[in-house]
Amino acid sequence: MERQTRQRAAIRAAIAQAGRPLLPQEVLEQAQREVPALGLATVYRTLRSLSEEGSIATVQLPGDNVRYEPAVSPHHHHFQCTDCRRVFDVHACPGDLQRLAPEGFQIESHELTLYGRCRDCGAPGRAQARADLPPGSCAC
Repeated sequence: MERQTRQRAAIRAAIAQAGRPLLPQEVLEQAQREVPALGLATVYRTLRSLSEEGSIATVQLPGDNVRYEPAVSPHHHHFQCTDCRRVFDVHACPGDLQRLAPEGFQIESHELTLYGRCRDCGAPGRAQARADLPPGSCAC
């Protein structure tokens, strides 16, 4: 069992309070509010440890870096903003997808990711700001 340190507590709190899956850099930025001297290497070690003990879960979207969220969340899916790249939880599920599988195939699980613009990036007035940026940039 890992001992409880200020760093570990700050990392746990950052993930628990975020309300969405976080990248390690986002965890670092949030946790540094409590422990300013916290480093990225400590965040990575702690994320690995918390993941191995089952208190946090990894969120791996295709072609993207791993994010972390509390492991207590029930089955859910994710939404990724195509502008700011943040990921949000979607607490709805289309349910039984067996009808979409080829005949004779049996679905055992599924993951669903929705893509579009989040509330912040889709706000009125943001479209022009995005149009003035180079491709792949964000007006956040």
